[in-house]
Amino acid sequence: MKELSILMGGQAGDGIRQAGNTVARLLNRLGYRIFFYDDYPSLIRGGHNFSIVRAADKKIRAHKENVDLILAMNQETVKRHRWRLKAGGEVIFDSGKVETQGIGLPFKEILREHQGAPIMRNTAAIGALAGHLGIDWEVVAEVIRDTIARSKETNLKIARTAFENTVDSGQKIDRAGAPAVPLLTGNEAIAIGAVKAGLNMYIAYPMTPASSILHYLASHEDDLNVVTIHPENEIGVALMALGAAYTGARVMVGTSGGGFALMTEAVSLAGQAEIPLVFVECQRAGPSTGVPTYTMQADLSFVLHSGHGEFLRVLMAPGDVEEAFYLTALALNLAWKFQIPAFILSDKHLSESTSSFEGDPAEIGPQPPISWDGSGEYKRYRQTEDGISPLAFPGTRDAVVKVTSYEHDEHGITTEEPDEITRMQGKRLKKLEKLKSELGRQELVKVYGNPRAERALICWGSTKGACIEVAEELDLRVIQPLLLEPFPMNEMVKALSGVKTLIDVEVNATGQLSSLLATKGIKADRKVLRYDGRPFTIDSLKNDLKEVL
Repeated sequence: MKELSILMGGQAGDGIRQAGNTVARLLNRLGYRIFFYDDYPSLIRGGHNFSIVRAADKKIRAHKENVDLILAMNQETVKRHRWRLKAGGEVIFDSGKVETQGIGLPFKEILREHQGAPIMRNTAAIGALAGHLGIDWEVVAEVIRDTIARSKETNLKIARTAFENTVDSGQKIDRAGAPAVPLLTGNEAIAIGAVKAGLNMYIAYPMTPASSILHYLASHEDDLNVVTIHPENEIGVALMALGAAYTGARVMVGTSGGGFALMTEAVSLAGQAEIPLVFVECQRAGPSTGVPTYTMQADLSFVLHSGHGEFLRVLMAPGDVEEAFYLTALALNLAWKFQIPAFILSDKHLSESTSSFEGDPAEIGPQPPISWDGSGEYKRYRQTEDGISPLAFPGTRDAVVKVTSYEHDEHGITTEEPDEITRMQGKRLKKLEKLKSELGRQELVKVYGNPRAERALICWGSTKGACIEVAEELDLRVIQPLLLEPFPMNEMVKALSGVKTLIDVEVNATGQLSSLLATKGIKADRKVLRYDGRPFTIDSLKNDLKEVL
């Protein structure tokens, strides 16, 4: 595999993520597939930020520890990351801020020459990188025009000066030969997947790492025809979403663990009132405020068991941008077809990392719910053979649409009669068989690596990326469940056929997937767990697996 990894580092406010975004798009234009990891503390200014852009000539879903190039905007970047530099690698740095060996350019002087703002140092770094790699200036200029919103001409002049000062210093990077594809974060893929399935309202209170779903949909509100609302807190978010769904809006909400904790009463209300609603829970390191801008997979048990009482739910865990797109669309359609809460369980690593997207948006569309045909007396909770009651919304002619958090009869009138309680609870749970049949048409468990290997890694969510590449190198099988509730037992048994050693790989401290598997009679022989707020890289996972194998 032909590949290149580049690290950009500086302090918050240096525009490191913007620089990484531009570099990713540069390499994308050359036909490379991209994985872009972003690391930052919970500070507005100060603190150390860095991004790693990995580019390869085939699909990748993870980054590596070691890099070929470092773009250093300050001395701390060299101090922290010099160890990552491969033999023969190079440091490109701001000679006014950094002392080290490599290619130094006076970024501040270049900015002064063109009357640029301090943030434009990152543009100088991009120009220097492009010159070092021998990328055609026309490609560089095109990407800068597409990705930098303000002062385009000034940025172009700064980049060109840096470009010309390094144009003969490196080795020309070859084109990969593939066409450029869209680059999306996991959160952007979630947002677009929901829109393709008919989303017309998104309600959220900002909470890292879910906030960018709100930002994305708000900035494209008119283009996508999605109303975005930012209430006063997460309780308001969930209750407003229930009211909107009751009136017929296809609604999704998004948050992280601390915000979801405030929404759990609404989860139970959705279950009792049979209101369709999609919850996106983007996990970060906890408990409590925890480590706000770093990743973890520690909310599986929480989301799986959220809410009180017994009711149907769907819980899906995408592992890359394509799955984020398709599974969110599926969750929205299932929520409306079966009138149940559905959950997308993401994590910071998936939500905020950027990847090449190779899905087909044309495959996704909204599926209409089962609607009342207008005949006879309308009963919101009418008993049916499969438990799904036809929907009508307030304002529908001749329909009184009553929903309630209490147990109720077919009309929605509160009841405490034993027979009625039994009947209505049975009605809601009766949907499970049809739900399983519907899900059976989907790919619920994926297998990668050597499908006949007797040693297998089992993982979920974004951890799949590192697992796949390590498995290819170590001749292992990788098993990834996409659906965690209702648990796809038949598909999992088939995926595990012939496995003699099962190794659970998760980014949490207790192995929550292995605990779920144990309730299904599936025992993991070993666990490889990481819980320092960082995702597995290919290198770190390979080292950990060598110890347990």
